[in-house]
Amino acid sequence: MSEINLQQLQTWVGKTQTAADVIAPAPARKLHAALDSDLPMPETGAALPLLWHWLYFHQHTPTAELSADGHAKRGGFLPPVPLPGRMWAGGRLRFFHPLCIGDEVNLESKIAAVRHKQGRSGALVFVTVTHRYVCGGRCALEEECDLVYRNPAAAPKPASAPAAASPQWRRTRRPGPVLLFRYSALTFNSHRIHYDRGYCAAEGYPGLVVHGPLIATLLMHDFTRRAPRQTVRHCTYRALRPAFDGAPLETAGRVANGRGELWAVGEGGGVVMEMGLGLG
Repeated sequence: MSEINLQQLQTWVGKTQTAADVIAPAPARKLHAALDSDLPMPETGAALPLLWHWLYFHQHTPTAELSADGHAKRGGFLPPVPLPGRMWAGGRLRFFHPLCIGDEVNLESKIAAVRHKQGRSGALVFVTVTHRYVCGGRCALEEECDLVYRNPAAAPKPASAPAAASPQWRRTRRPGPVLLFRYSALTFNSHRIHYDRGYCAAEGYPGLVVHGPLIATLLMHDFTRRAPRQTVRHCTYRALRPAFDGAPLETAGRVANGRGELWAVGEGGGVVMEMGLGLG
């Protein structure tokens, strides 16, 4: 494994790229079906449910330009971090105006930071990417996304931290391989940890890994069902441990003092993701 040259990786800071997309109804309707959602069916002109913007703005990387893990080869927009594992670590979002079905939206992305940390299980490199979603000349959404790179030997273990107490609502699912396949297809995500059991075993995982964005989407979906009149101004989420297909995944939350506190609990009763919402 190559040594980490942080100074060279940090030359990517400030690198930008742009994209454009139409918030078409078909992807939203397909996710609605995949989630067995009881929210209103997305129709033209209606606001896109929060976090469903991840269905759009995908890079159309040719198959020949993918790495062995299914991600695009590194060294383009993202820096060439010499650690093989890559996962979403968390993110922060600020919502200014709804994205609506039918909107034409421009996306402006930038590498904001590259940081190296030494964790208990080895070297970690965090890359923070910022996104601005602009529609009709105004910014509808600002997002920061943290990606973490690691060695396969550093694959995190299932959650052991206890869940928060006294939720106002909770719901248990068992995300299976079909849901993971559908979400991968809808988000054009070819990362093999979500569909290739042999690859997962080689990476040290006991099963297919549930997408971090999917868990965040489920948390926000269930919040919307339970508190439909609340307006979300900002959102912070943090992935703590992986969740695996076929295992129980409980989403839970509560609202108090102008804030939503949400969390997802994996097998064994430990928290796999935390989410905080600013309401107003």
